Amino acid sequence: MRRFRHLLKKLGWTALGLSTLLAVGVAAAWWVPLPSRLTSPPSVVLEYRDGTPAHVFLAPDERWRIAAPVERIDPAYIRALLALEDKRFYSHPGVDPLAVARAAALNVTRGRRVSGASTLTMQLVRVLEPRPRTFSSKVVESFRAVQLELRLTKGEVLAAYLQFVPYGRNVEGVEAAALAYFGHTAAHLSPAEIATLLAVPQNPNRRFPVPENQERLRGARNEVARRLLELESLPRGPEGASVSKEQVLDEVRASSVPLEMKAFPREAPHAAVWLRAQRPGRTLLRSTLDAGTQRMVERLMRDAAVTLLPKGVHNGTAVVVEREKGEVLALVGNFDFFDERHGGQIAGFATPRSPGSTLKPLLYAMGIDLGMVGPEQLVADIPTTYGGYTPRNFDGRFLGLVRLEYALSQSLNMPFVRLLERVGVERFLGALRASGATSLVSEPGHYGLSAAVGGIEMTPMEVAGLYVALAGDGRTRPLRLLEEGQPREAPMEVMSPGAAWLTRQALALRDRPDFPERRRLTGLPARVHWKTGTSFGHRDAWAVGSGPRHTAVVWLGNFNHSPSVHLVGADAAGPVLFDILEGVGPRGRSLPDEDLNAPNDLMRVEVCAYSGHLPTEACTQRKEVYARRTSVPTLRCPYHQRVEVDVATGLAVGPTCKAGRTTESRVFVTWPATIRRWLEEQHRRLPEPPSAAPGCEPGGERAAPSIVSPGAGHITMLIPGVPPEKQELPLEAEASHERALTWFVDGALLGTARADERMWWTPSVGTHEILVTDDRGLTAKRTHIVRERR
Repeated sequence: MRRFRHLLKKLGWTALGLSTLLAVGVAAAWWVPLPSRLTSPPSVVLEYRDGTPAHVFLAPDERWRIAAPVERIDPAYIRALLALEDKRFYSHPGVDPLAVARAAALNVTRGRRVSGASTLTMQLVRVLEPRPRTFSSKVVESFRAVQLELRLTKGEVLAAYLQFVPYGRNVEGVEAAALAYFGHTAAHLSPAEIATLLAVPQNPNRRFPVPENQERLRGARNEVARRLLELESLPRGPEGASVSKEQVLDEVRASSVPLEMKAFPREAPHAAVWLRAQRPGRTLLRSTLDAGTQRMVERLMRDAAVTLLPKGVHNGTAVVVEREKGEVLALVGNFDFFDERHGGQIAGFATPRSPGSTLKPLLYAMGIDLGMVGPEQLVADIPTTYGGYTPRNFDGRFLGLVRLEYALSQSLNMPFVRLLERVGVERFLGALRASGATSLVSEPGHYGLSAAVGGIEMTPMEVAGLYVALAGDGRTRPLRLLEEGQPREAPMEVMSPGAAWLTRQALALRDRPDFPERRRLTGLPARVHWKTGTSFGHRDAWAVGSGPRHTAVVWLGNFNHSPSVHLVGADAAGPVLFDILEGVGPRGRSLPDEDLNAPNDLMRVEVCAYSGHLPTEACTQRKEVYARRTSVPTLRCPYHQRVEVDVATGLAVGPTCKAGRTTESRVFVTWPATIRRWLEEQHRRLPEPPSAAPGCEPGGERAAPSIVSPGAGHITMLIPGVPPEKQELPLEAEASHERALTWFVDGALLGTARADERMWWTPSVGTHEILVTDDRGLTAKRTHIVRERR
């Protein structure tokens, strides 16, 4: 009995010691930090929309190591790995007692080390913390393995093994090895590939793909395949197929082994570098980029560079958007990523540049939405000065009166500077911000009327967002570049569907510049609407447009802002734009033209056929055009004038002097005084309505003159050191052609001139009141501020 109690006491002490040791071990497992390499950042991978890698970056420790979630690896490989290396992986605590016992028995019976009994967790420890192959190292590895199992889930341990397992040189992990060995991911692997990926880690330095390792790798792979087939753990053809083990093994043996490491994907470099910077800490970036579209656009840009580089144009970018979902399919940041001399690594698609005339369509649509203009209306294209700013057309010529639709298609400047003055600069900037422009300066008053013709900076991505709205129903939302599983933002209305539709009609008037009617050969639908832009000084050339399903932006220039006479939007960027739209667009003449039918917010309105304004009784020819139901322009035609004429003399008569005369009513076309004034300076004259007969006052409304120059709200800045008489300011007014206008400044008479003539005034610093009166006593006045530039 005493001996029994002594035995119980010894067992108790032993149990207590074991319990204490276990408690200390568990405490140590939680107290001792995990291997530091376990948190080493992996390579950042940019994927195309289909999941294939587009660009793989080196990890910070200069290794190719790709994070490998278990669900992204071929399940057949996982089954084979566990069958070959660790059958009881999901049941042991990091160390497999059964495997240890089996290994000890084998090593004793054979008199040498045959098996090490290492679990996957212990192998992971050995990779993370390499040690000499000694008994003490084995003890430490066993502790570390148990520690990992205590602090990580089985899935996390397996994922870490798949990420860090060595494959020779600086390649780690199954995913990186599959790319380096076979040129594809580990999502789908053949039996030969599975056997290869299992054979190399057993001795990576002697088996990784180089010619001198060929036979060793082949033999090891074949042996692994044989063992896996014995274990029923290697795929034997598609599910349900009856392929014998011998056939599978023969097929593996007949397969060649890789002889060299393949280059890791390095496509779309600008997009990859830029997106990595946008999402710091993210290791997997699933983009919306389409591999085929990206490669096609890159090739077209390289082809364009061949002809542009000798002309002094060293940078170019392109953006392609699929409009239905607003997803970016291609991003080309520059001609050559490795061109250090010309800023090759700058992501041009995110770099603000002057957009030239590419923003005029937005002004056009806003004018329609506000009821200010209609596509058929005549607008003035004549020189005008705005406090020192004197816009000019690209070719330096002016056309007088043109239809607004024509002014947009031909990219005339003055009509849109005038339109921006009416719309308002801040309202225009608000619409740009609604379309997704975030690079604009927020300070009020920073931008002026030059914003209509390129005096502003936007990125090609922002311009693409605007044209996505234009190509659809007038609404847009932030363009998608990454698949992040988040709900899309609500779209913002930039313009009405009707205004967008009318704008597209104007932009579709121009055909491809380098090959008109080419669509007949390519099958591309005719309704391609596009716009070009050329910034001041030939520093930027743009072409933006949309086909049936896609919107594309092309920018060409130099990041150091050096000019080139070849930087003309239509000539340089236009052909590239059409090549891109032809490359991505659906083909076939049977495609429906969605732009044939006008949106429901438009209605047919009768207008004067000549002027595009609502007709007066003097407009004898009329036609119907589209206008917004809620914003029909209300201005009546100012160009047609019905005059009662003395048949004998051809002079105009009024109601008070018709007696005794034979008269008839005739219709005349009169142009505004500003146009007549410009024509006079060009030594050209238009036929004018007849002057009044002696003693007669023509009938009609008594319209007062209106001051045109200086413009309302404009401020004149005097240049110090320049004599005031050399800084004269033109005074101009709009009035009937037969009127004589008298000008006063601060109550002092300045002079009298015809309505189609200018009066010149020498300004002085201060606030001045300018007054004009016609020969009937009707007046107009304006306050004008003059300052000295500092």
